[in-house]
Amino acid sequence: MNVKILTAALLGLLAGLVAGFTIANSINRSEINSLRGQAETGKKPAANSTASADGFSISDDELKAKIAEADANPDNIGYQKNLGSALYRYATMKNDSALLDESLRILTRANKLDPNDYAVLVDLGNATFDVGYFKKDGASFKRSRELYESALAIKPNDADVRTDLAISYILDNPPDYNRAVDEFQKALKANPKQERALGFLTQTYMQLGKWDDASRTLAQLKAANPSNERISDLTAQIASKQAAPIK
Repeated sequence: MNVKILTAALLGLLAGLVAGFTIANSINRSEINSLRGQAETGKKPAANSTASADGFSISDDELKAKIAEADANPDNIGYQKNLGSALYRYATMKNDSALLDESLRILTRANKLDPNDYAVLVDLGNATFDVGYFKKDGASFKRSRELYESALAIKPNDADVRTDLAISYILDNPPDYNRAVDEFQKALKANPKQERALGFLTQTYMQLGKWDDASRTLAQLKAANPSNERISDLTAQIASKQAAPIK
């Protein structure tokens, strides 16, 4: 989705100008763009407001008012869900850790109201994952896996969620590369062209010293999208290894 359109939709929801929205999960995540293979967008907002590409802005006071409204209506699942999702996406776009924490709190409330809401499970899993990444918190990665697994119990063939689950194993301390491989392979069984899965599986095979498997998976990524931005770096890493003298 066009970033300008996305930002306008989020700002519209936060300003109370729309009743809700749906949006694909594969949105950029600011610092996590290098991790998730997403494109970076925009600049950080000014101290007291955030503006879309066409000049529409939301002040900090307006954001606080929407959060306060959610707190004043804790049983309104629709409001918790929509605001929590919007805050999460907006926080990751703007690299705002405080707003990310607020989105996590509101999404947790929505999840308690309806533990089987798939969209909430995924957003809550993503928000928890991102907190784990920013804070280097293993407990958050573990919790994100629980949420992803709950979502996958409902939709086991969601390759995007399965890929995020796999990535969480890479970032664990210590990393569990073998478990990550298993999950990446499941993601690719559901969608053989899932580019993030192909890119990170290639990288994981490198970590395991499985260079033939890495080359094969990289070839799959090239076939899926010859323009993928990770191809150049992964190709160089494999070529460097192949050129290294045998000891």
